[in-house]
This record gives sequence, structure tokens and C-alpha cells, in this order.
Amino acid sequence: MSDSIPHIVRTDTPEGPCAFPRGRWGAADLGARAQWRVLQAQLDDLPAQASLGWNLRGLQWLDHVGAQLLWNHWGRAWPQRLALDEGQRAMLERVARYSTTPPPIEPWRLLDQVDRLGVLVLHGVDHARHLLLLVGQMLLDSLRLLRAPHRAPWRDISGHLFRMGATALPITALVGFLIGVVLAYLMSLQLRQYGAEAFIVNILGISLIRELGPMLAAILVAGRSGSAITAQIGVMRVTEELDAMRVMGIPQGFRLVLPRALALALAMPLISVWTTLSALAGGMLAADVAMGISPAYFIHALPLAVGSGNLTLALSKSVVFGTLIALIGCHWGLRVKPDTQSLGEGTTASVVTSITMVIIVDALFAVAFKNVGF
Repeated sequence: MSDSIPHIVRTDTPEGPCAFPRGRWGAADLGARAQWRVLQAQLDDLPAQASLGWNLRGLQWLDHVGAQLLWNHWGRAWPQRLALDEGQRAMLERVARYSTTPPPIEPWRLLDQVDRLGVLVLHGVDHARHLLLLVGQMLLDSLRLLRAPHRAPWRDISGHLFRMGATALPITALVGFLIGVVLAYLMSLQLRQYGAEAFIVNILGISLIRELGPMLAAILVAGRSGSAITAQIGVMRVTEELDAMRVMGIPQGFRLVLPRALALALAMPLISVWTTLSALAGGMLAADVAMGISPAYFIHALPLAVGSGNLTLALSKSVVFGTLIALIGCHWGLRVKPDTQSLGEGTTASVVTSITMVIIVDALFAVAFKNVGF
């Protein structure tokens, strides 16, 4: 064995058994996984007894990595018989000073799990209570808007309509078109086996107009506009603008929550129709290429396959989706603490909560209105 390779020689001395580490015990020498395993196996083979002595004077090199390895093997305590020079002692003393004992693994207890579950439930109840207060305040602000429409923040509403609605049209059109193409190609493979190519109009029409179009638009808006709402209000919290509004007597619900909720409630049905039309255009193109169904037949058969109730249901869902996304975004924005970490966590939670609520509400609409449009 080479003199530079780290290893351990065990011999018996008049004082008792003694371990003689040899070689270079440094980070560069112990970095190889094979060498580390060999050395760790040698350490494990040494008897864990107090009579074993250690003589480090034959080491060629010792740094913090090697010293930490020895200190851990010694059980974070000095052996009774230890021979070493001043530099090695200083190294080991430094490792001993800054090494911390790992915390003991806590045993699994049912009471602790129940306690953690209770904390999560209380957090959920607190969020639900705050969101319910937000909804109630929005309803009161809506009555105030109806009583005095000339005092409403119309400039804020129009600005949010543009940023959340008009600027979202390109990305929703692109995603909707691609989803329509993918659905048409996948369904064409199955319908062709049974000679039912004409039914692709029915499947695309019902699935896109009733379900996928509104939900896809809502998910895109939740990730795009919901996060923006939380970030905007969260930055106002960090820069203490919300505190300034409270001191000046400016109602936060009327100037922050209501314009965003009203703007998204108006914009979401339009974005939903836009996304659905783009998806139908992609499906129509793919049906023409893959199955030979002409666009003229597709346009003629679509109103016969899809009832008007499906479009009414889709628009109604979109209004609810938009209002929920705005309220959830405002809820998390108002709960942001004045630090950047809380801002990032609030934005992430806003997007996740909005998308989850959109899917849950869509499922509730599907069950409650299962006979509408058929």
C-alpha cells in the first residue's frame, strides 16, 4: 500500500492495542468514493473500547475533513490514550469546538400528528374566515358602487381590464389552438377505427365549449393575472403603501379588491370565448388534415351538436372563475408580510390556490348542471 493512501494500522503495544493512522487524511485524498468506503470499513472494524489508543504522529497530512472523520468515530469525545503533535491537536480542538451533536430522532407519536393536523386545520379556518370577510366586504363595496357610480374607481377598472384581459389574448389563443389540434389528432385515431369520424364535431364542441375552454382560460389567467395581483398588493405591503392608505382613510376593499374582482369577472367570459374559438379552430384544422372533414361541414354541424345551454353554462362558470381568482390573489396579497421571502411564498400560494379552486368549482358545476345543454 502506498504511503500517501489513507489507511489504519492496528498493533499491540505494552500499554494495550493502538491504532496508527497513516497516509494523507485530507479532502483531496478522501474525495474518492472507493477510498472513503475502504477507510470507513477500517474504522468500523476497530473495536469501540476505551482501551484502544490512537497515535496520529505518523500522518503525512491532516485537515478538517480527516479530523472530522476521526472525531465522529471517537463518538465526539477524546480517547483516553492519544499521541499527536501540536498542529494536529489544534485541528482536532477546532473541529470539536464547532461540531454540533445531531438532534435525536423524535419517535413517532399519534398525539404529535394530531397536533400538527390541528394546526393545519386552524390555519385553513383562518384563511377561510379572511376570505369570507373579503367576499362580504366586496358585496358591500358593490352596493356602494351601485349607489354612487360616479365615485367608483373606473380608471382602475379599465386599467385592470386591459392588463388582465387584452394582454392575455395572445397566450390564451396560442395554448387553446394547440390544445384543439392535440385533441383532434388523438380522437381521430380512435374514431377512425369505428368509422365515426363525423362525431369528432360533437366531441370537440362539447368538451371545448362546456369544459376545457373555460377551465383552460381560467388556469392561464390564474397563473398570469392571479400572481400579478398578489405581487402588486404584496409590494404595496413591503413598501408600506397599505399602511399609508389605512392612515389616510382610503378603503382598501373599494380601491384594491373591487376593481380587480370586477375587471376579472368581466374579462374572464370574453377570454373564455376567445380561448374556446381558438381551440375549435385548431381542432377544425386538425380534423380537416387528419380525417378529411371540411371546415364548412364543421361549422355547419357545430351548432346542431352543441346546445346553447352549454355556452350559457360556460359563460356563467367564467364569471365565477374570474371573481375567485381575483379574490384569492387579493387575499394572499393582503396577507404578505413586509419581507421579500413572504412575497414569494404568497405569490406561489396564490397561483396554487387559484388553480385548485378553479378545478374544484368546475367539478361542482359539472355535477350540479349535468342535465344542462344535453
